[in-house]
Amino acid sequence: MRLNSHAPGWLEMATLRMSPELFALVADRFKAFAEPTRLHILYELRQGEHTVTEIGEATGIVQANLSRHLQQLHATGLVSRRKDGLFTFYALADRDVLKLCDLMCGRLQKETTARKRALTRG
Repeated sequence: MRLNSHAPGWLEMATLRMSPELFALVADRFKAFAEPTRLHILYELRQGEHTVTEIGEATGIVQANLSRHLQQLHATGLVSRRKDGLFTFYALADRDVLKLCDLMCGRLQKETTARKRALTRG
């Protein structure tokens, strides 16, 4: 697979000077994506800003657990939050947050298609 190094915003890891601190920051972001509950939250936020209550109702995640996951997503910069009176609203930090999910979903779709083709041939 050839990656498009001319895409906007592209940073090729091979050309960056990666320090242990930078590796740790990147790993923290991947850890945030590694939890299915946090992926579910990010998926719900794709439509826009929601209150904690709205996210809980949409996902079925209980308040205490939801708050913990939202805190981690906020700490890693994947979501933004704002207070308005008694309510806290969360949103994706930017649309780029879901690009990694889109890449993985596309990859899974290709793998599934290839497996189906292999099974129908055999």
